Amino acid sequence: MIPVEIEAGRHYSAVVVGGGQAGLAVSRHLVERGVDHVVLERSSIAHEWRDGRWDNFTLVTPNWQCRLPGYPYAGPDPDGFMRRDEVYAWVRGYADTFDAPVAEQVGVERVARRDDGAFLVTTTAGTVSADAVVSATGGYHEPLVPAWAADLPPSVRQLHSHEYRNGGQLPGTVLVVGTGQSGTQIAEDLHLEGRRVHLAVGRAPRVARFYRGRDCMTWLADMGVYDIPVGAQAAAKRAATNHYVTGRDGGRDIDLRAFAAQGMALHGRAIGITGGRLHFDDALAANLDHADDVAASIKRDIDAFIAREGIDAPAEPPYRPVWAPPPGPTSVGLNEIDAVVWAIGFRPDWSWLGDLAVLDAQRHPVHDRGVTAEPGFFFVGLPWLHTWGSGRFHAIARDAAHVAAQVDATASALAVR
Repeated sequence: MIPVEIEAGRHYSAVVVGGGQAGLAVSRHLVERGVDHVVLERSSIAHEWRDGRWDNFTLVTPNWQCRLPGYPYAGPDPDGFMRRDEVYAWVRGYADTFDAPVAEQVGVERVARRDDGAFLVTTTAGTVSADAVVSATGGYHEPLVPAWAADLPPSVRQLHSHEYRNGGQLPGTVLVVGTGQSGTQIAEDLHLEGRRVHLAVGRAPRVARFYRGRDCMTWLADMGVYDIPVGAQAAAKRAATNHYVTGRDGGRDIDLRAFAAQGMALHGRAIGITGGRLHFDDALAANLDHADDVAASIKRDIDAFIAREGIDAPAEPPYRPVWAPPPGPTSVGLNEIDAVVWAIGFRPDWSWLGDLAVLDAQRHPVHDRGVTAEPGFFFVGLPWLHTWGSGRFHAIARDAAHVAAQVDATASALAVR
C-alpha cells in the first residue's frame, strides 16, 4: 500500500470509494492496468472487519473461498473458518501485496457531474475530479432499529449488532431481535456464556454446516450455485436474508430448536410495546418450519448432485426437530428484560451520490454487473452484483476484474479525446 494525501484540485483517471476488500480488489486490477487512481477510505483499510464484529465472530464461509485478485487464502486450514482478527489481518495484508494508492481518514461527501463531463468528488480533505468513480462501500450503512425502540425504558441497555462485542457489555437478561447471521450467532454467543436469552425469530432461512461428509457451502460451490447470474434467479431469492449457520469452533449448525430445548426463550417477530410488555407475533412455529424446510431443500439438491455425478458420499439420516413451540403469540414484561441487541439489519445511505442517475425511485442501485447508466460510474461489492457469490469473498475477484476493465475503457476513451 502507498499512503497518499489528497491534493485539492487534482484530477484522477479513477476514484475508488471504499477501502475494504472490494475497493482493494478493483485497485489491484487498476494498478496492473496502469490506471491512475486513488482509493478513498473514510476510516482505515478493512476497518469493518475489526471494528464492526464481535469478539468471537468467525466467517460462515470456509477459508478456501477467501480469494482476492492475486491473493488466495494460503493458510493451514482451507476448510476452516477464520476468526475476526484473522480476517482483518488477511484483508489488511492484501493492501501490502501491491502498490495500492490509499488515502485513509478521507470521507466522500458528494459526487457530482462537472460541466465538462468529469466527476467532482467532494471529500473531507478537499475536492478532486475523476473520469470514473467506483462505489465500493457495500450496501450496509445505517443500523436499523424500529421506531418503537424509543418506548423501551432507559434502564434497558440497547445495542445494534454492529456495536456488540461480548456479553460483558450487557446486563442481565438479553433480548436479541432478528435471526439473520448476526442475530443467531450473537444469541449463541450469549447462550454459551450461560446468559438468559430471549430471541425474536424472523423468517430467515438456515443451512446445515456439514452434510454427507462435506461443508454444505463447498457442495453448493461445486454445484455452481454461487455462479448463477442474478438474472437467472427468482426475485424472492435475491431479496431473501442469508442462511444462518456458524463457523465457530470448527463450524456447526445453528439449531434454534436445540437452543430452546436448552433454555433459550424463542418468540415470533417483535411487534411493539403496550401495557408494560413487549409483544411478539404468533409466527414462531411457521418461521422455524420455514428455516427447516430451506435446509432440507438444500440437502435434497445436494443429494441430487451426488447421484447425478456418481459421487461416493456417506449417507446421513434426516434432521429431526428436538423442540416445537406452543401455539399463539407471546409477550415479555419489560421488567424481565435488561438489554436488547437489535440485529435487524441496515439501510443504505446513498446521499453522497447526489443527483447521479444510478438509483431507482426506492434509492436502490441500478446497474448491470456494476455498470450504471451514468457513464463512468460503477458499483462493486454489492450483494447480487452479478451472482450470489458477489456479496462474499467467493466472487469479488471476478466482479472487480469486470468493473476495472470498464473503468480502464472509460479512462482510455477520455484520454484519446
